Amino acid sequence: MNRREMLMGGAGGLAGLAAFAPGRAMAQALFAAPAPLVPLIATSDRLMRVTVCLRPFRAAGPRIAVEEVGRKRVVHHYGHGGSGWSLSWGSALEAVPLALADGARRIAVIGAGAIGLTTAITAQRMGAEVTIYAKERFPYVRSARATGTWSPDSRIAMEGAMAADFPAVWERMTRASFAFHQRYLGLAGDPVEWTERYELIDRSARHHAPAAVAAATPRPDFAWLEPRVRGLTPDAVSLAPGTHPFAAPEARRRSALTFNVAALSHQLEEEFLLGGGRFEHAEFHKPADLARIPEKVIVNCTGYGARALFGDDSVVPVRGQIAWLIPQPGLTYGVYSNGLTVLGRRDGIVLQPTGGDDYFGYDDANEEPDYAAAYAAVAQAAGLYAPARTVPA
Repeated sequence: MNRREMLMGGAGGLAGLAAFAPGRAMAQALFAAPAPLVPLIATSDRLMRVTVCLRPFRAAGPRIAVEEVGRKRVVHHYGHGGSGWSLSWGSALEAVPLALADGARRIAVIGAGAIGLTTAITAQRMGAEVTIYAKERFPYVRSARATGTWSPDSRIAMEGAMAADFPAVWERMTRASFAFHQRYLGLAGDPVEWTERYELIDRSARHHAPAAVAAATPRPDFAWLEPRVRGLTPDAVSLAPGTHPFAAPEARRRSALTFNVAALSHQLEEEFLLGGGRFEHAEFHKPADLARIPEKVIVNCTGYGARALFGDDSVVPVRGQIAWLIPQPGLTYGVYSNGLTVLGRRDGIVLQPTGGDDYFGYDDANEEPDYAAAYAAVAQAAGLYAPARTVPA
């Protein structure tokens, strides 16, 4: 029996644990009821900003491949859809050996977002001297506008378009990334932490496209790879009516990783600099511009920017907008309800409409904020909680 089975094993598990506990007080403390959830204050006067991110989706999955560009060897490393933060470390372990394959020990990374930073740090740990060339750094990169939740198969590929071996590669990247993210738990600023997620279910509010419309607009499915790593995170549990503070009649709770992106990006930049790395401001508009880089080996981590820089039309933007509410002490959980994601982070409360469909925002390159949609998200979030309910969840 593993530790999780022991803790979830009801009376038998508790009895086994009690044998090792010094007394009843400790056992009671270990199994105390959770504290009531801090309710979200969702009012328009707490809206502090609205941001838009374009996720770089490729139907075949991320591009991790080598290309000769003039006298440079370019390792492409982009196209992670909505899974950039989640897959970053494992994906870097796939890309960096390609950069170091011929014994190169001085490499360039272009792009300073989540993929660029983790690639650079991984290369340093493999013995390379690394310089990052980028037009923008945090907080101006697109990675800074991410939702911040563990989502390794979020718009990562399309069924029927990915290579036959991609699911196995994805699983390898996912497991490696998950293990590496655990090393950031407990650090100052909580760059990574485990928090709770609540899925609210109101079957009467669900809307489905008419069958005629669905038949007239057939679309391929996004890859669903999560079953390959089932058990990596705890399973969801159903909550009985009256045991949660939400207005929906049904709710499920699970635990997941949260990336507090402001703290995490600061942590990664510090690690890179302490490892001897350098940032150089640079802009590249066409492949020939890479000739200005002195290093012979370049890792291209430009995300959605690769579409313009390398003319890669396989990169499709998936627009995502976040309305940010000011942080609330103690509100560090997430809620998903009727096409709205709410995530309490240390650097702000994320309100992100998702449309309840992976195609929401697909092929939309508009990065201008939609304030009407932002205020609508605030109004929807305000209705998540049942009136005057303070029961523990």
